[in-house]
Amino acid sequence: MIDVSVIGSGNMGGAIIAGLSQAGGYRITAYDVDPDAFERIEEYADRTTTDIDDVRDSSVVVVAVKPDIVPLVLEDLDLRADQTLVTIAAGVSRAVVEAETEATVVRIMPNLAARTRNMAAAVAWDAPDENVEQMLSDLGEFVVIDEDLMDVATALNGSGPAFVFYLIGAMQKRAVDEGMDAENARVLAAQTFKGAAETVLRSDESIEDLIDAVCSPGGTTIEGMEVLWDSDVEAVVGDALSAASRRSAELAEEAEK
Repeated sequence: MIDVSVIGSGNMGGAIIAGLSQAGGYRITAYDVDPDAFERIEEYADRTTTDIDDVRDSSVVVVAVKPDIVPLVLEDLDLRADQTLVTIAAGVSRAVVEAETEATVVRIMPNLAARTRNMAAAVAWDAPDENVEQMLSDLGEFVVIDEDLMDVATALNGSGPAFVFYLIGAMQKRAVDEGMDAENARVLAAQTFKGAAETVLRSDESIEDLIDAVCSPGGTTIEGMEVLWDSDVEAVVGDALSAASRRSAELAEEAEK
């Protein structure tokens, strides 16, 4: 049983709490200054509290608050060297956090799919942390990266779900314009993304080879792909990722001032 406290019960903190609860094997304390934040996660947390003292003895403490709130939390959070502090704040480096705590600091960039245990996460640490490794595995897939790549990870898997939601919505909307029921279009679009993503994860083939496998000469798929290949959609999606990455770097500069 891993004793975990999550500071911040908003969207991301709540998703981590829900996912860990469904995985089992965790004793979860949810902390927030606003008791109304507990409404969505009460069924998943073993304990909810507005008293920061209640989280200080957990083996793992996850700080799931906005970047500008992190310094305020660290002022009140007195952890020991045998504890682990996990920060998910975009743009806040481990060095900034390590200067304020004796605990081992691990930085991750998760995403909202933690709620359904389909999270994609990037992690930066000096050495693998057994408890954090177990948590990330229970919540989905994770990769270990150098911390100087965390801005890119923030854009790719942190902001990425919003970009995918946008594309799902665009496909749904056009199907509705073509006469399909909105809910049916939503299910088909979303499941298509889910299935395609699972295929990529389970296959050793390149993205290009997977596209070719769907495209029959003279068929419907290649007709649609010709539109994509002739457009600047690849550059636009890349620009969206780069914009999010730049903003993460800006947040890091602000946090270090």
